[in-house]
Amino acid sequence: MVAEWRQLLDRHAAVSCALEKALQDGHGIGLSEFETLDRVVDANCGKYRMADLAGDIHLSQSALSRAITRLEKDGLVERSACVDDRRSVFVCLTARGREVYDAALPTHREVLRGSWGE
Repeated sequence: MVAEWRQLLDRHAAVSCALEKALQDGHGIGLSEFETLDRVVDANCGKYRMADLAGDIHLSQSALSRAITRLEKDGLVERSACVDDRRSVFVCLTARGREVYDAALPTHREVLRGSWGE
């Protein structure tokens, strides 16, 4: 059981490193930023509550906040307050964010396919 666990960790680390490098070199975004865009693209009208997003992409609140800040600085997402609950903040995809995501998606999938030997 421990050996399988270590193999899983090793594979995760190798795939994460390969994705990080390919996305950074090819598109100027890291894996955390890509995963954030990937979830927001699938969200209702390109809006995702920050509190939900943190759990869904397995980042701490502070790591997610840093990723969102980088994406926001690059004009890929915007933050907006929820009209029903002022404590909630939405992450909203911009047109530029959609362009970067669409360009990076094939790279992401290619690395995954290569990592699984498909």
